[in-house]
Amino acid sequence: MKTIHLTGNDLTLEQVLLVTRHPGSVHVALAPRARGAVNRSRQLIEKILKQGNAVYGVNTGFGKLSEKRIPDAQIRELQLNLVRSHACGVGEPLSEAETRAMLLLRANVLAKGFSGVRPVVIDTLCAMLNRGVHPVIPSKGSVGASGDLAPLAHLALVLIGEGEAICKGRRSHGGGCLKRTGIKALRLEAKEGLALLNGTQAMLGIGLLSLARARNLANAADVIGGLTLDALKGTPAAFDEKVHNVRPQPGQIISASNLRRLNAGSEIRESHRDSVIDPRVQDAYSLRCMPQVHGSVRDTIEHAARIFGIEMNSATDNPLVFPATGEVISGGNFHGQPLALALDFLTIAMATLASISERRIERLVNPEFGDLPPFLAQDPGLNSGFMIAQVTAAALASENKVLAHPASVDSIPTSGNKEDHVSMGMGAALKLKQVLTNCETILGIELLGAAQGLDFLGPARTGPLADKAYRALRRKVPSLINDRDMHRDIEAATKLIRDEVIASVIR
Repeated sequence: MKTIHLTGNDLTLEQVLLVTRHPGSVHVALAPRARGAVNRSRQLIEKILKQGNAVYGVNTGFGKLSEKRIPDAQIRELQLNLVRSHACGVGEPLSEAETRAMLLLRANVLAKGFSGVRPVVIDTLCAMLNRGVHPVIPSKGSVGASGDLAPLAHLALVLIGEGEAICKGRRSHGGGCLKRTGIKALRLEAKEGLALLNGTQAMLGIGLLSLARARNLANAADVIGGLTLDALKGTPAAFDEKVHNVRPQPGQIISASNLRRLNAGSEIRESHRDSVIDPRVQDAYSLRCMPQVHGSVRDTIEHAARIFGIEMNSATDNPLVFPATGEVISGGNFHGQPLALALDFLTIAMATLASISERRIERLVNPEFGDLPPFLAQDPGLNSGFMIAQVTAAALASENKVLAHPASVDSIPTSGNKEDHVSMGMGAALKLKQVLTNCETILGIELLGAAQGLDFLGPARTGPLADKAYRALRRKVPSLINDRDMHRDIEAATKLIRDEVIASVIR
């Protein structure tokens, strides 16, 4: 079994996806070289305790209560009370993958050696990952300022043998799950409760998993857009390499290249290349500007990837412990603003990808825009075809417009106005998940419509590369001859997209 050794410095998205998507296929452990750094930061905390100096979070209260000094005899109780009091999450629990991402990311942050915890804290987080103990973490309750306090508190509860967890397919008391899997519950020492709670790992975990979904959708959109282009007898002239080289936006160049490859060798294109037969010289923007729009989405995805990549190997605790200088410094690395802005930007991008897809669906079903049958129906009038499928896509695209309103522009003071500016990053992450789901469905509807349009143009075939996606769909969903319950067709097409079958055509 492969082992991922955590150092806090070199965790990758690929490793996060391996741990979250394939439980049991990989082992996670604290790297030997990181164990020394963790020990050194812990030794500094213990030295401070012996000296009796007041240090935030070690022997003081929290937030507005930070000026309250806590006696040495109550320091363990202080950490325990912190975890219990902050477990105020509400709403649907995070998914197993999101929970595993949080466990992995928190262990990795602590492994950097700037948090002052004992190595056993990291070892316990790794054991929970390796043995499938997944805390039940409500999704709502974080404002993304002093980190994702409530979600991380629910995670920490299970480490101390409290809260709820899912193990071996059953939801039960956290302590019971630890016992059944042979993991010893932690007894928190000074600073350790705070170190488990301060950080951005809930919004980051969702963001990293969403990033992978977004990359898949960007590729799928190129494939599906290429199918729609042929179904509408569009021209690939606008994808000419010369056009894009004089505006060298990276994502635009990639999408244009994909669309050229997908359309290459299309019999449908050859059938209407003669301008006497087809006098159109320009297509609508939803076709002609696919490289510019899809490409902009790609560039936004990679911007978010850069932010997320830095964050997953960053120290987001507070205060931070610096053994080299003997300092413990209170700062604000827990503030989620970098992530909140990136998550909102990514949400806007994915809403845009869905929006242009919905416009292509409209062109497929509207007889004013081409020579396909009205609503792609075999016998229009008797059959309604894709009429309401387009309505569903429009409903989801409109919902996305509401969800794309940025969460990060909002702030509401908390903790007695001590935390007077917050990021709302977790809200941004949760909205992004829904927009991605809507986008997957809209692209699924476009995939169905494009394939139906191509059926009407047979026996001529689309390009060999694009045809792979067409055939993948037709193995799951037959052509629409007479009206039928279409929601199963939409689910099947969407699953092909979600499972990366469609994107694999060009990847």
